[in-house]
Amino acid sequence: MSQMLFTTINEENIEILVRTFYPEVLKDALLAPFFIAKLGDDIQSQEWEEHLVLLTEFWKFVSLGYDNYTGNPLQPHFHIADLSAEAFARWLSVFHQTVDRLYTPSVGEYFKQKSTNIAENFMRKLGISRPNPH
Repeated sequence: MSQMLFTTINEENIEILVRTFYPEVLKDALLAPFFIAKLGDDIQSQEWEEHLVLLTEFWKFVSLGYDNYTGNPLQPHFHIADLSAEAFARWLSVFHQTVDRLYTPSVGEYFKQKSTNIAENFMRKLGISRPNPH
């Protein structure tokens, strides 16, 4: 039996999105090393828990206008060595796949657009150029 897809965005399913997405990141050969270097490989650790809570608050801020997020989402990315357009593209791919697993297409499209816009903005501010299409 397939899981019912979320038809709205709310606090609970944003948390489910974040907590479903990051274990997938840790399975990805390109993305995992970035996160393991900063947070370790145990998603049950205190460092990971703090990150997951922070990212949940970020997406609540972005999606619902909640103001519990007080971080600067771009700033930590300045300190990540070897961050590339390919890494951003992979992050988006895994994120979009997770969104597709959890949300109806019309609702999921919101997350896809927002995440793509945020990634493009981050790459621009970090001076990372998009790969040339072949």
